[in-house]
Amino acid sequence: MKNLFLLYFIFFLLPISCGNISGIPFDSEQWKNANLNAEENWSLRWDMMNSLRNDYELVGKTKSEIIDLLGNPDNKVNNEFYYYLGYSKKGINTGNLRLYFDSDEKVSSIKVTDG
Repeated sequence: MKNLFLLYFIFFLLPISCGNISGIPFDSEQWKNANLNAEENWSLRWDMMNSLRNDYELVGKTKSEIIDLLGNPDNKVNNEFYYYLGYSKKGINTGNLRLYFDSDEKVSSIKVTDG
């Protein structure tokens, strides 16, 4: 019985608790050129978010560096860029990546929304 619990923990509970088990590696060209209306791409950007946040330091980047990396934003409001992420795989929820810029036009914070 102990061994069964240990196997269950290793293969199911441990990966879920780590938080970085889902997703695909971030690819700038795929991100920029994704046709998010095509069913196979509905969650492409969402699936890349863990890799983007873990492998790229977005805070401190300039607007032009962000555009080079992610392409033109889907929406701009004042000093904020919004990138549509597609479906989050939590029902019909969709997400957005929001980048906030300071007065020097550098990313001051980021926020990922789901809902």
